[in-house]
Amino acid sequence: MSTVASLGTRLLGVGITAAIAVATIVLAATGNLALYINPDGAWFAVGMAAIALIGCVASFGIGLGREAEHDHDHGDAAARPGRRLIGAVVGAIGGTIALTVVAAALLLPPASLSAQTAMDRDLGVTPLFGGEDVIALATTGDTATFGVGDWASVFATAPDSRLYEGTTVTLSGFVTPSKADGTTQLTRLVVTHCVIDAQPASIPLVEVADNAATGEWVSIEGVVEANARGNLVVRTISVTPIDEPVDPYEY
Repeated sequence: MSTVASLGTRLLGVGITAAIAVATIVLAATGNLALYINPDGAWFAVGMAAIALIGCVASFGIGLGREAEHDHDHGDAAARPGRRLIGAVVGAIGGTIALTVVAAALLLPPASLSAQTAMDRDLGVTPLFGGEDVIALATTGDTATFGVGDWASVFATAPDSRLYEGTTVTLSGFVTPSKADGTTQLTRLVVTHCVIDAQPASIPLVEVADNAATGEWVSIEGVVEANARGNLVVRTISVTPIDEPVDPYEY
């Protein structure tokens, strides 16, 4: 393997790994890692990034080109140039994609998923986020720490709407229209592990001012009640525009 090819191989391996590790640590140090993964897993991501950096430093002890010492072909010698060409093309494509991802992570400012992403991921069916514990807490009235995702689960599974009517809620999220009937919803993205698995959670609002624009972040105070069809909604008492929170997700 030529010196240039060896350098390219080393760049794609050690260079990209080091860049991703550094980006992870910088995001954690600046408090922005939560824009990409659940904060509960931050310790694991940072720990793996540190191990990766140690491995990158240790790799400099390996002589340039040593990775190709076993780079010999088996089988028909006539097919070797073709296999090498295919390998080079695949490596170039993979390297270009990897470099693009790393460059974007390092150069672009951290950003949260948009309201449009939430609407695109809205399948019209409420995902269940809290499980039985949330439903049990709601039944006993212990809802002080509930977010939009918790209430969305309660609204979707309530066996008797009378259990929750009259409960006062104070929540924040962004405004979206319901796919089912176009009514106004308060929405948050709920992250389990990372933003790739983020799912929208929404609760229906009534008596919302017409100037509450889609995608606008608001803080609402309201009262849970059942509508004419027996479905739970939040009748708003106040709707206040706010800036997007530093941590815009629920977990």
